[in-house]
This record gives sequence, C-alpha cells and structure tokens, in this order.
Amino acid sequence: MPIISILNPKGGCGKTTLSTNLARYYHDKEFKTLLVDTDPQGSSSDWHAAREDNPLPFIAYNKPDNLKALPGIAAAYDMVVIDGAAKLEGMMSAVIKVSDVILIPVQPSPYDIWATADLVDLIKARQNVTEGLPKAAFVVSRAVKRTLLEREVVDALTEYDLPVFESCTTQRQVYPRSAAQGLSVFDGLTAVQARTEIRSIAEELKSLYEGEYRHVA
Repeated sequence: MPIISILNPKGGCGKTTLSTNLARYYHDKEFKTLLVDTDPQGSSSDWHAAREDNPLPFIAYNKPDNLKALPGIAAAYDMVVIDGAAKLEGMMSAVIKVSDVILIPVQPSPYDIWATADLVDLIKARQNVTEGLPKAAFVVSRAVKRTLLEREVVDALTEYDLPVFESCTTQRQVYPRSAAQGLSVFDGLTAVQARTEIRSIAEELKSLYEGEYRHVA
C-alpha cells in the first residue's frame, strides 16, 4: 500500500493534473485507490465534486495534524495518491512523513527549479533518519517536447541529486478540458497521447517504489 505524494511548493506546476490522472489510472487498473487533497486551494476537491458519480474514494485534509491518521486509513487501500499543498511548510512536512514515494512535478522554467530547493532539503532530511524513505524523483510537467529548454531543465534538476523521470506530461488541452468536467484522460476522450504519458509516469513510479528504478542520465 504505497502512499504516493505529488509535491511542489510552487503553484501551477501540474500537481493536481498528475494526482487526479494517476489516481484514475490506478483505479482503472483495479487497484483500490484513495485520492487525498491537502491543498487549501482545494483543486482536487473541486475536481472530485465536479462529477457526481466520481468513482474515486476521496478525503480532504486542511491541518497537518490530521494527516497522522492517514497511514491507518491507507491500510484499507492498494494505492493512496496525495495532491500536495503549495507554500505550506507545515503541511508539506506532514505529507513527507507519511509518504512512501514523492513525485515532484517541475515545469520547464528556472523559477520552478529554484522553487524546489527547500522541498528537496526537507525530503533529504527525512531520508537521513528513515533509511532513505520516502523515495523521491522529479517529473517534467507541461513540457514542449524536443526543445533545448526541456533538455536544459533536466540537466539542471540533476544537480539536486534525485532521479529525473524520462516520462513527462506535455502541453495538451485535454488535461484542463477533462479536469473542468471532473474527468481524467482515461474517460472516453480522444486523448491517446495523454494516456500514454500518464501510463509511462505510472510505470516509472512503480519501478521507483519497488526499488527497481534505474535512471539513465
């Protein structure tokens, strides 16, 4: 029962897009999946409420102390996906403590890269006292494929000494269009390429939390 958290202190980096689509991917693979919103902006909450028949079990937490109950709740699920808060160090620290794996989405922008420095420090401080847990990696979000900027972003992220996924999400209208209806890219839309992106990220995540991840720089 891995608890997978999508974290970045910078808003607008694609945390909710990844959280909701990964959660639906796991659900559709017949894993009993729980989606958790820890962001006061409530983007995942809004997404979940936009569809009356949303099949995903869902919890929203607005205080760090409330997260202490999550490991007990998570025991009833195969997968737990947390949509992390932005700019709330207390909540981020609480999420890091309950996470098995952390995925850090970063847009191809120097501002996004710089914004992750404190988060990486928090993760590494936790890893130092818990034998390397939670495992963590970067994923480029909203990339424009085959551009020099994308390559430069990946190169810059390697300086943080965490893996950078080869998979990424790219700029596609289907992501915000499906979100506005409380849907995912797996909900009958013409979104073959977006589905491939989410599946590929999920496969790399699986390798990471199972200890089989081999990153090629």
